[in-house]
Amino acid sequence: MQQFLALSVVAPNGTRIAQSVKTLEVRSWVPTELPLKDLLIVENQNFLINDSDEEEEIAVALVDVVSIHVWQNDEIEPASATGWSEGYFAWVLSNVRPVKQQLKVQAKRKIYQVALDFP
Repeated sequence: MQQFLALSVVAPNGTRIAQSVKTLEVRSWVPTELPLKDLLIVENQNFLINDSDEEEEIAVALVDVVSIHVWQNDEIEPASATGWSEGYFAWVLSNVRPVKQQLKVQAKRKIYQVALDFP
């Protein structure tokens, strides 16, 4: 089993990340440490509102997050957003590696750890 840090993203944005269409992930918070190498993107179907919310979902990609900046109003398209709001952070996603097989993973809030048998 390998240990990964994971981040849940609501559909269809996990798939957009795996396809390198969405190159910025927008969040209201920043992680405590950078870079985040081999961050597992888990695509879930519902917004997870409470810290205790969890769903069994699908791992879609591994990415690296090497920088974060204040989200700008000209970054709607790379974030695959429908609009812009002040006060958010853009996580720059790089080294995107789609997960080829369907791996079931728990979706949780914030950044969390998962153990996977990854080929």
